[in-house]
Amino acid sequence: MHNKILGIHHITAIAGNAKRNYDFYTRVLGLRMIKKTVNFDDPETYHFYFGDEVGTPGTILTFFPWGDRVRQGRRGTQQVTEIGYSVPQGSLDFWQKRLEANNIIHNNVADKFGEQYLTFLDPDGLKLELTVPKKEDTRTPWETDEVKAEHATRGFHHISITTNKLDATARILTEVFGYRLLQQTVNRYRFITDAVEHAAIVDIVEAAGESVGLVAGGSVHHVAFRVKDEETLMHFRGKILALGLNITEKIDRNYFFSLYFREPGGVLFEIATENPGFTIDEPAAELGSGLKLPAQYEGSRERIERVLPQLS
Repeated sequence: MHNKILGIHHITAIAGNAKRNYDFYTRVLGLRMIKKTVNFDDPETYHFYFGDEVGTPGTILTFFPWGDRVRQGRRGTQQVTEIGYSVPQGSLDFWQKRLEANNIIHNNVADKFGEQYLTFLDPDGLKLELTVPKKEDTRTPWETDEVKAEHATRGFHHISITTNKLDATARILTEVFGYRLLQQTVNRYRFITDAVEHAAIVDIVEAAGESVGLVAGGSVHHVAFRVKDEETLMHFRGKILALGLNITEKIDRNYFFSLYFREPGGVLFEIATENPGFTIDEPAAELGSGLKLPAQYEGSRERIERVLPQLS
């Protein structure tokens, strides 16, 4: 598993109202809040992490809820335009009724690559899908009083990237990250890595005439791909540099170490390590219960806590 990309680590998106975002993902979708912290560059803005019980890579969806400061985004090229979650066989009827009961915009159940899926929008307009995979997803879900294990999401199934031209993005996936083309239908190309069983799929939608999207409220800021450790992280930094692309130095994000680069199609990619994980500053049973601040902001805790929106 060394020197390999191990599928998706996490996905980071932009939201508006913090409480609305928190309520939707913890109550309606039934995810666990695994970390409540702040944006490294804007400590008066939350950084929410939602996932399974312990924040396993491949289940982590994070948000910057920028409130009234953020304009509405627009789906288009140079973007991750949808996030797919894996759900159990027979659960889509439950989810369709649940979305309807909560006045969530959704489509009817449809079929893609031989798998049933349900598309819907979160309160900020972020496009999400619930997919029943061909092979049962055996990951242990987080369950709540309203969303039990027989219906609960298992983690990511796929992401979709929209681009004007397939080739350059596909080259990063295949020649650098070790993905392979699995299947194509019309202008949607499905790539998969065999390094992991889950959170292993990237779809590229080639839309030649589509305009560039706007990354703002209700859109994905970046997608992070998973590696085992810092040694592997730096191995991939060398590979990206060898292609002539700009990539950051290693950055300590407290719960993982990261590199960032913009792939040739325009999407911001991150590579993130498994270590040290989310229990470095909270025990597993208490994940997400307290506000955790980067060390440089701890001295300003009282002021930050006054500014941040209330969630209850």
